[in-house]
Amino acid sequence: MQDTTNKNNSIRDTSAGNSAAFNITGAGLAANTFDAIVVGSGISGGWAAKELCEKGLKTLVLERGRQVEHLKDYPTMNMHPWEFPNRLQKTMEDLRDSPIQSQVYDEGSKHFFVNDKEHPYIQAKPFAWIRGYHVGGRSLTWGRQCYRMSGVDFEANAKDGIAIDWPIRYKDLEPWYNYVEQFAGVSGKAENHPHLPDGSLLPPMEMNCVEIDFASKLKKHYPDRLLTIARLANLTQSHNNRGPCQYRNLCARGCPFGGYFSSNSATLPAAMATGNLTLRPDSIVTEVILDKKTGKAKGVRVMDANDKTITEYFARVIFLNASTIATTAILLNSNIGNSSGQLGKNLMDHPIGPGATGEHTGLRDMYYSGRRPGGFYIPRYQNLSEATKKPYLRGFAYHGDGERMEWPDKMKLADGFGAEFKEN
Repeated sequence: MQDTTNKNNSIRDTSAGNSAAFNITGAGLAANTFDAIVVGSGISGGWAAKELCEKGLKTLVLERGRQVEHLKDYPTMNMHPWEFPNRLQKTMEDLRDSPIQSQVYDEGSKHFFVNDKEHPYIQAKPFAWIRGYHVGGRSLTWGRQCYRMSGVDFEANAKDGIAIDWPIRYKDLEPWYNYVEQFAGVSGKAENHPHLPDGSLLPPMEMNCVEIDFASKLKKHYPDRLLTIARLANLTQSHNNRGPCQYRNLCARGCPFGGYFSSNSATLPAAMATGNLTLRPDSIVTEVILDKKTGKAKGVRVMDANDKTITEYFARVIFLNASTIATTAILLNSNIGNSSGQLGKNLMDHPIGPGATGEHTGLRDMYYSGRRPGGFYIPRYQNLSEATKKPYLRGFAYHGDGERMEWPDKMKLADGFGAEFKEN
């Protein structure tokens, strides 16, 4: 990946908080002009870069965070728990300085998340904005769950009489689902389920004995409900010169085997192989530049994250892939207009956490091996027919897993103190 930070073409804004137009001419303009610009190097940005580069476009990828190279910059990828100073536990400093990000990281992955103290934001209501500023973005730390939207999802707005009807249906998107899955690699079991479309799936991971027993009992009592192995962008066999998954469940540290899909292991190397990729980390896009004559976007204005110099880059094609909130912020900061009044509104949150646990008293003579990086999945089963109709719109799915209790779980249940506690 070529880093073309060119200080000779950078112009420093010395004004105090003023927004000024910077014009680069002559040789500088040519050096800063590309066929396409992609803002952000996460899952969608990496994919956009791959597609554009493979189609022959000289493409500039701008990432606001630091460089992270596959393998080289995964410092904790092979460390054991006892090799960490705090044995993977969060410190009081973590909880104080990163109350939001520390909800999802441990000592082995915290370097892939921002420091909340350094990147604060206003919360009128509690909102956990999880983010990492580096090449690859959240493609290094995502949950890797991959499920297609189904026909019922694309028809829901029209059926419910709310919002705006989707302009497409599942059949329109189906070939593109196939295209993406065939490159990324998604493991899972084909179930021929009407609301969980099958696709180009690699062999599934195996459910353990408790999960299989649970699936059987669920089917017996609720014939309309399915429990299947999770569909994951974790490779169960070698795929596109990556993987397979080693069942370490250390994905959020970066995988040296390329066992799961990330920009760093998959799309950016594919883009680099074309010779058409220019990657510029530490480049904060502040706004999109509009051509006053045509009314179209013609480039982006970028602040260097280290020395605060301002540079303009130009292209006929511009992709904003800076995640939902950052992309919206860039648009609001640009002279693009907001005639609909919708920018910055109706952003989709991803609730996670609520659920239930139970204890299975049987199957004590059986066990499992490895640390499977995903669990099981129960697709939506509510409001799909008159028999499943509920007094609310649409439905939900379940994620879960079955596993043996570990010593921290048992510790919570043990009585006594000292030797008695240890024995219990």
